[in-house]
Order: sequence, then structure tokens, then C-alpha cells
Amino acid sequence: METRRGLKLNIGIIHPDLGIGGAERLIVDAAVQLASHGHNVHIFTAHHDKSRCFEETLTGTFPVTVYGSFLPRHFFQHFHALCAYLRCIFVALCMLFMWKSFDVVLVDQVSIVIPLMKLKRSSKVVFYCHFPDLLLAQHTTSLRRVYRKPIDFIEEVTTGMADLILVNSNFTAATFAKTFKHLDSQSVRPAVLYPAVNVEQFNEPDALKLNFLSINRYERKKNIDLAISAFSMLCKDETNVLQGHDLADATLTIAGKFVTYCGLKSGFICGFDRRLRENVEYLEELKALADREGVSGRVKFITSCSTSERNAFLSECLCVLYTPKDEHFGIVPLEAMAAHKPVIACNSGGPVETIKDGITGFLCDPNPEAFSLAMSKLIGEPQLALNMRREARRHVEKSFSTKIFGQNLNQYLVDIVREKSD
Repeated sequence: METRRGLKLNIGIIHPDLGIGGAERLIVDAAVQLASHGHNVHIFTAHHDKSRCFEETLTGTFPVTVYGSFLPRHFFQHFHALCAYLRCIFVALCMLFMWKSFDVVLVDQVSIVIPLMKLKRSSKVVFYCHFPDLLLAQHTTSLRRVYRKPIDFIEEVTTGMADLILVNSNFTAATFAKTFKHLDSQSVRPAVLYPAVNVEQFNEPDALKLNFLSINRYERKKNIDLAISAFSMLCKDETNVLQGHDLADATLTIAGKFVTYCGLKSGFICGFDRRLRENVEYLEELKALADREGVSGRVKFITSCSTSERNAFLSECLCVLYTPKDEHFGIVPLEAMAAHKPVIACNSGGPVETIKDGITGFLCDPNPEAFSLAMSKLIGEPQLALNMRREARRHVEKSFSTKIFGQNLNQYLVDIVREKSD
């Protein structure tokens, strides 16, 4: 059916657990934007807790149907991947037998449902691959390798059966090609659809403080110690003193990654969980590092805070330090730039595609010397810092807003359906 806004589609979305993570934020944004383009959108999931979900899933903009919530998520804290597969298969079977065909089915994260959705030949299947699961899963023991082998094989085979594969960055696209070596690189070539950020939630910044901000989960792979070492080096650099920059009031705030949710009650999740051993150990390691570097009194560790508190930190800071190496995308740099803040990040992975080096921030080698030099530039060149703040916001509005995300996703889906009709 054609409408004033173009082709009107019936779109089904399959997502394993409609909770409050980054992948869920992307799916909710996708549903909202597709609905705004005049499509009928319906999300199917194995879990949707109305007390812990994004507010948009409760407003009626699109229906959310749950199948299989009774199925286990694990067996005695093991077999999480197998249970996720079983739950998603159950969702797909319910869709297959209880619903008419959709023009497009957008499958997120779990590819095993793709062949089931293709049983209805009238539906096109699009798969969004955040990152190959076989690279995220642990293969540390012989038993785990035996367990993962069929799962990894199924992931590769079923992923290749999608009519269109979308990935979150060119870095992920390159990793996809290296990982799924048995797929025909000519016929199975993923397209890039960048995740988005809601720029409207960030206002003009308040009066700036000489504060640097790091936002990440308390995990070693996030490389947060780089931020502490770089900050320490900056404070000890005699060049700053000679140039008249008093860093006595400079601080570094390290905040856990967090997401607010709405529903029957409000709350948040954060990047620090005392039940996770790595979180506890890494926080103590970071505190010990700050003490050894002589900056323990100037480094603030924030383990739990709301989105409004996060936005306040962003409003007041001079810039954001983003320290993970080879991050497959990274939403934090987009949030920082949307909040008018330059970002200093490692010159690898997703940030290479989202940060314009020297314009909206700096892409650096992952060492304290490089990060410290970039931090010093922002202090020593106020006009440069001001220009970067302006360009950062413009850059996100132009390329990474939810509106742009919706336009690009809509075009992909419309094109794949028109290709079918041709």
C-alpha cells in the first residue's frame, strides 16, 4: 500500500529480551522511527517487564507481544546461549503460526530464527548484527569450545540466510567478513546502519569546570586505567605550569555506564554491579592506580547515577575520555558530542567512524602520553575547544540523530520490499 509518505509496510521485529540495554534502545528507536514513517510496527519478544523497560514500549505507538516468558534463561547459571536460542525459536514459531505474513521481519541479535521467518516466502528478513556473538562468547575451556561449536556454526549459517544484513559500523562489517569466512563475500555483504542518539535530551552546557569525564562499565576491557594515567601525566606536566595553566582544581570523574528506564517504577542500571567479581576487583585496581599516581584526591569514582546526573556531568566537563580499544561502535562518544563535548578516544574501532579527528575531538594512540597531550591542547587552546563543542553537536545532529537513523532504516526496508515486488 502506498501512502503520502511512501510505501506502507507491515513490519515485525523479533528481539530476545526487551529490557533496558543498548541493543534494546536501538530496537525501540527503530520501532518509533518506522512508525513515524507510517508503517505498522509490531515487536515480538520473549520478555518485557513493564517495570523495567523503555517508556516508548508502553505508550501504544507500537504493540509489544510476549511469547515464551516461562522458558528458562539458563540452567543453573549455564547454557545462557542455548536458552536464548530456544526462547527466540519459540517466539518465531508463535509468529509463524499465529500471525499473517509481514512485509519485513527485522531480526535482532539472534540469527537462528531467520530460516523460520523465511518459511513464509512473502516476508523479507533483515538481520541486525551488533557484533558476531561467537567473538563475544568465551571459548576458554575444552568443554566450552565443544558447547559453542554447534552454536557458532548455526550462527554463521543462519546469518547468511537473511535477505539483508545490517551492522553498526564499518569496523563491525570488516570483522563480520573475517569471522564468517564460509559465507560468500559477494552475495553476503552487510550494509552499515549506525545506531543513534536522541540529541534533544542534551541542552546547552553550563559553565565549564576543569573536569574530565570517563563513562564506561567497570570492566578491564574498557581500559579505564588509561584515563587515570593520562590525567596524572597532565597534572604533572611542567609545560602546563610554564604556560600559565593552573591545574590545581582539575579533576577526573569516572562514571559507570548507565541507562534509565520508565514504567510502573523508575530507576536505573549502571556500569558497576557488586555481584560481578570483575566490577569489584577492577574498581579497587583503579583506586590503587590513582593512589600510586598521586591523584587519588582528584579522581571521583561514581558507580551509580541516573541519566539526569549523567547529563549534568556532561554539561559541566571540559571533554570526555573514551578509552576502550577496538570498540565495535561505542554510543558514549555520540552522547558526549550531542552534549556539545569534544571526545578524546583511541584511534581504533567505531570511534574512528564517529569522531572527526581535530574537529569534534581527538583520535589518539592508546597510551597516556597521547591522551595527555590532547587534554593539554583543549586546556591551552580555548578557541579550539569552543569550536570543537559546536562542531560536535552539529556532527551528531547531521549524521547520528534518531531522525537520520530512522530515515536510513526506512530506506533499507522499503528498498528490500520493492526489490521483492520487482
